[in-house]
Amino acid sequence: MISEFKFLGAGLGTIALAGVGVGIGVIFNGLLNSISINPSLSKLPFNYAIIGFALTEAIALFTIMIVFLILF
Repeated sequence: MISEFKFLGAGLGTIALAGVGVGIGVIFNGLLNSISINPSLSKLPFNYAIIGFALTEAIALFTIMIVFLILF
C-alpha cells in the first residue's frame, strides 16, 4: 500500500514540470516580442532570457530530484 502512495506522490510531483514548460515558453515569448519591437537592443534581453531559462530549468531539476527521493 505504501508503494502505491509513492507512485501517486511521484506522479503528482511531476505536475511542476508542466509549469516549467509553460514558464520557458513565456520567457522566450517575451524575448521574441522585445526583439521584434526593438531589434537594436537584442543582446540585453537575450542575456536576461538565458538567466530566466536557467532559473526555470533549475525548478525542473529540483522536481526530478524530489521525485526520485520519493521513489527510492
